[in-house]
Amino acid sequence: MDCVFCKIVKGQLPSKKVFEDERVYAFEDINPVAPTHVLIVPKKHIVGLQELTEEDACLVGHMFVVAKRIAQERNLKGGYRTVFNVGEDAGQSVFHLHLHLIGGRKMAWPPG
Repeated sequence: MDCVFCKIVKGQLPSKKVFEDERVYAFEDINPVAPTHVLIVPKKHIVGLQELTEEDACLVGHMFVVAKRIAQERNLKGGYRTVFNVGEDAGQSVFHLHLHLIGGRKMAWPPG
């Protein structure tokens, strides 16, 4: 498999690790849009949200719990954003499910 996130999870490509457990790996985005911009990636390769199955529900929930933990560690008391980009039109550029945790600055709405 030639997935860049799978290679990062396996340690074949460098990253700035933020968190890791048996289910997910979180690391700093290489093109941050805010002071905190962390990607939370399941170790299981899933192309994107559109590929989820019922069996993945706990994994996705765990991704949000990890996002909350990182946000607390980074003292993002003013708020933060969590985002799944689904498909090219939404800005998904790596086709391995990943949750963006973005915070540390004021954000506008709508986002893009």
